[in-house]
Amino acid sequence: MAVNASCAKCDTPLQNGSITTDDGAEIQVSQCPSCKGMIKSPLCCGEDMSCTV
Repeated sequence: MAVNASCAKCDTPLQNGSITTDDGAEIQVSQCPSCKGMIKSPLCCGEDMSCTV
């Protein structure tokens, strides 16, 4: 499955990326290469959802 998403602020296509939390966990984000905005992976029961595949 694929999703095309663009930045609501500048309409630039988002790129896949990741951030590392203070406890060392790596979380997937979608980042705007132009204005550096980002959205992160969804939450479930207060925990970041991740895929082990």
